[in-house]
Amino acid sequence: MEGYKAPCLVTLLFALLKGSDAQLDVCGMPPLNTKIVGGQTASIGSWPWQASLQSSGSNFCGGSLINNQWVLTAAHCFSSTPANLMVVLGLQTLQGSNPNSVSRTVSQITKNLNYNSKTNDNDLCLLKLSSPVTFTNFIRPVCLAAPGSTFYAGTTTWVTGWGNIGSGVSLPAPNNLQEVSVPVVGNRRCNCDYGLGTMITTNMICAGLGGKDSCQGDSGGPMVSQQGGRWIQAGIVSFGNGCAQANFPGVYTRVSQYQDWISSTISTNLPGFVPYCSSGSDSDLTATCAGLPAASSTTSAPCVGLNPAPVVCGSAPLNTGVAGGTSLATAGFWPWIASLQLNGTHVCGGTLVTVDAVMSDAGCISSQLNASQWIVVLGRLNQNGLNPNELKLNVLNITMSNLTGNNIAILRLSRKPTLSNFIQPICLDKGTSTFSPGTACWVAGWGAGQGGAEQVLQQNQTTVVDCGNVSSTDNICTEAVTVLQGVVGGPLMCNQGNSWFQSAVLTLPTITNTTSSNTTSTITTIQARRRRSTNTPIQVFTRTSNYESFLVQTLGTLPSPINKAVSISSTVATNTTTNATIATSNVTSSGGSSIMFLGSIPFLISLSSHLLVWD
Repeated sequence: MEGYKAPCLVTLLFALLKGSDAQLDVCGMPPLNTKIVGGQTASIGSWPWQASLQSSGSNFCGGSLINNQWVLTAAHCFSSTPANLMVVLGLQTLQGSNPNSVSRTVSQITKNLNYNSKTNDNDLCLLKLSSPVTFTNFIRPVCLAAPGSTFYAGTTTWVTGWGNIGSGVSLPAPNNLQEVSVPVVGNRRCNCDYGLGTMITTNMICAGLGGKDSCQGDSGGPMVSQQGGRWIQAGIVSFGNGCAQANFPGVYTRVSQYQDWISSTISTNLPGFVPYCSSGSDSDLTATCAGLPAASSTTSAPCVGLNPAPVVCGSAPLNTGVAGGTSLATAGFWPWIASLQLNGTHVCGGTLVTVDAVMSDAGCISSQLNASQWIVVLGRLNQNGLNPNELKLNVLNITMSNLTGNNIAILRLSRKPTLSNFIQPICLDKGTSTFSPGTACWVAGWGAGQGGAEQVLQQNQTTVVDCGNVSSTDNICTEAVTVLQGVVGGPLMCNQGNSWFQSAVLTLPTITNTTSSNTTSTITTIQARRRRSTNTPIQVFTRTSNYESFLVQTLGTLPSPINKAVSISSTVATNTTTNATIATSNVTSSGGSSIMFLGSIPFLISLSSHLLVWD
């Protein structure tokens, strides 16, 4: 046996609130991991829990951050105390600039008391950082596999690090972080591969394939697998026989065996432990070789998975600020914008409001009621040109609030897209948001049938103004914005508390001349007079909060911003101001797709949007 695979990696577990349950809101969800490929340089920010353990500035092991002050790694990395020990997070390259990295010294090293350096059993260690770290897109925690997790033979896992790329072959300059995909090898097969003299215990998990091994990951580093939108750490790189040798998979410490030890060591601000449940049957149960006892016939307790990770809305990691006026958007700036298409042509806009549903204007959708004819494109920037981050999805069914007057449409997608920097749901105004006059809001979309620059996603800033004699409870009023046919169905977007909210669905406006009411407040009268003198057009939109009952009935629980995990459905029972009576009828289109029309909503006004000119 060649022995340990040095060096190792670091994992930090992200914590916003106290307790393990709090970690479940945030662990294992890297904003910048939009694609991964094996055996080559990892994209910056793809593995934000990755850390480098360094002695006197030299990388010697890896690990994983499991909360804001603790790192999980391998015990064998600390056979002696390294000189000038430092943990570096957010690191991409061992040579050159790393603008997203931070460093911490270590105040406490705790090895598992049952670690056996001869058998490599219980090979894990916890490091306490000298001070907590701040979480960013490049520094985030990983989830840890909970007790009872099942990683059947063949389960896809990923290993990352700055280790050798082969036996005796060092990682070449500039020493960028590497990633490799390796399948799990069952413990029975792994015991046969190593020979029964090397005991592969239940505290271990094996993974590897000829030509791919954890030699490309480094000792102490994380082996992770994705389930339900989360990355869960299954193992810690421990030992092996050479690197990437056939029939000698890498051996890892099985993280799911150590929740009690990790929790008792850290005691507060606990990591997020998440069950990983393999599907089907485990082929390793039939693996056999001379001297290996028969597989136990005892039926183990079923693996109980975690509910899907709560989806956070209104997050646009690539939206770093926008200048006023009209301009061309950049990729990922508005990650919820959807292009609704017929026969490959953009017809109207929409927004991703849950992980599998898009909201748009029913007036646009009603031009074609056959759901199978629609295509929804997410992550698109340019209607003519390359869009490497886009995803095209079919529509299963269409649900509409009604067919006349004020209405919206919900398009249920054929599958749930993988959320990324370029595809995210927007938050919906539930009536609790306050859009005060002077608030900056935005519209975005493409003009249907336009050429040239109009084919790139347009963004246009406007400002919330007082509604005068129009109800501000049911409506939101802004300075006039241009709403072309191709922009219809898109959002009026306003930022509140670092999250983006859709306050209205864009529709084609109508122009009316309106005077202010004598019953308005003094402030409203002053604003009305100012607009009367300047003849400034005011645009009125129906707030999305007016559709609350319809949305809850159609979609169920809606995503919430990260700092306010309150479901829209929790407010319906007590919301007497939007007490809607919804009549449902099912209509089958010629293509066989179900379209539901929900009407009789008394709080809707006659037009979703119109222009007012104060005279």
